Amino acid sequence: MGFFRGQLANVVEWDEFREDMIFWKWQNNEIKKGSKLIIRPGQDAIFFHQGKIEGVFEEEGDYNIDSDIIPFLSTLKGFKFGFNSGMRVEVLFVNTKEFTVKWGTKSPIMIPAEGLPGGMPIRANGTFNFKVNDYVALIDKIAGVRSNYVVEDVRLRINSALSPLLMKWISREGKDMFNLQVNAEEIGRGIQQDLDMQLMEDGLTVTRFHIMDFNYPKEIADKIKKSASHSMVGDVGKYQQIEMVDGMTSGNMQGGGTASDMASMMMGMNIAKDMIDHTNAGNSKGESKQQQAGSGPQQGQSSEDSAAPNFCPNCGTKTGGANFCGNCGQKLV
Repeated sequence: MGFFRGQLANVVEWDEFREDMIFWKWQNNEIKKGSKLIIRPGQDAIFFHQGKIEGVFEEEGDYNIDSDIIPFLSTLKGFKFGFNSGMRVEVLFVNTKEFTVKWGTKSPIMIPAEGLPGGMPIRANGTFNFKVNDYVALIDKIAGVRSNYVVEDVRLRINSALSPLLMKWISREGKDMFNLQVNAEEIGRGIQQDLDMQLMEDGLTVTRFHIMDFNYPKEIADKIKKSASHSMVGDVGKYQQIEMVDGMTSGNMQGGGTASDMASMMMGMNIAKDMIDHTNAGNSKGESKQQQAGSGPQQGQSSEDSAAPNFCPNCGTKTGGANFCGNCGQKLV
């Protein structure tokens, strides 16, 4: 014990702490008698020697290593002070919190889709959560050869595995390529399971994988929005009329004044035709009621004279028994 007399005691602590650092290894491997261990909130201290864990300390506080720590170490508790140097042991500080990390695909993922030989290019983004859960695996795979490990290291590793996993879970069971957000939670759970299996060997676990958004190419996104608008209107003809009226009233009709005038004329003709058809349909119903009530043709006029011709004498359009031609408006009876 006389060897340690007059020597400065060590302070074993995480003095380079960063919020994004997963673990940090204490670099001075020589611990002298009288040394102190400081464990701050959210940290665990792991003593290991030659790759083998000697003890794990989780409670925050200040400890005297020779009296509070060494008696609890698995193989070093029999250490006898009196050597020409201090006790050589490594101390690993681990950040115990759950980390939240943003992710995003750098390039589009080509998802197989019917009618698109090269696949549909889709980007995605979101967040994932992970934490350390196995100290033995962490030391064996990473901490044994590295002095620290940061969140960016994990993010890069997960990003490298995302493309095949997204393709796998998006393509699974024929999901609707144009409405992937509906299945985002299910896809995220599947990816989380696969990523957890990959990181498990490093002592990490993925606790959540969230897909915030799927992004389509602009031309495909525009078609999706247009299709949704059609579904909301329910009638494509009405939708086209609404679009035309909106364009005319807003002055945003494309193609200049001539195109706008032509569109207005066509719109007017179609509306007039619809009004005539509606009127004719009403007249037909009225005549049908009169016939059911026993009302016949006027005196001196035969039923053949009062009946409308099958074809318009003006334009030749089939009349269908209407009083006016649905194409040119010619009075038929």
